[in-house]
Amino acid sequence: MNIQIFGTKKSFDTKKAQRYFKERRIKFQFVDLREKGLSKGELQSVANAVGGLDRLLDPKAKDEDTLALIQHLVPAQRFEKLLENQQVLAEPIVRNGHQATIGYQPDVWKSWE
Repeated sequence: MNIQIFGTKKSFDTKKAQRYFKERRIKFQFVDLREKGLSKGELQSVANAVGGLDRLLDPKAKDEDTLALIQHLVPAQRFEKLLENQQVLAEPIVRNGHQATIGYQPDVWKSWE
């Protein structure tokens, strides 16, 4: 297993995801979205795994203006705008190779073990 957790240090669900893997002694890599963010390839891979860019958006994001803009763009522009504004992504994004989840989903992670 090659687990990556994308989120922020202040996110409660991101902390819960980290605790889930620590308790099971499963190594993971944490990527702070405020410091680094997802690369173009990572974002595309995650979007494909979860069923599209719209699933990645956090409806409760603090940056409501950017969120509204992304939701109203044509699909061709949506990807680039989301790549530039990752603060509107739902957290945590947990990746295992080509599989990915959004939010705290231990039932799915169990199937990865």
